[in-house]
Amino acid sequence: MKTFTAGLALAAALGLAACTNNARNESAEAGNAIAADTEATMDNAAGDVEGASEEAFGSAERSMDNTGDSIERGADRTGDAIGNAADDAADATGEALQDAGNALKD
Repeated sequence: MKTFTAGLALAAALGLAACTNNARNESAEAGNAIAADTEATMDNAAGDVEGASEEAFGSAERSMDNTGDSIERGADRTGDAIGNAADDAADATGEALQDAGNALKD
């Protein structure tokens, strides 16, 4: 009976030892999987942030370009209006001087 009990105890001890190694291996594999998932998630998040930043900077750049173009068009229209007003004033002054000259001749 002692031999049977000793054999059973030995078999149980070997079974626990094997189970412990198996559990360690599975725990290590699970840890590696978690680490890989975490790294992939961080890589994806970094890529998302980079993409969003590039899109935001591109949008800001386009907006600034459009604003600059609008200012330039407005300045051109203002310059044209000032030029036309100056021409009109010069024409009116010339006509007034001509009328004054004609009045003096008479």
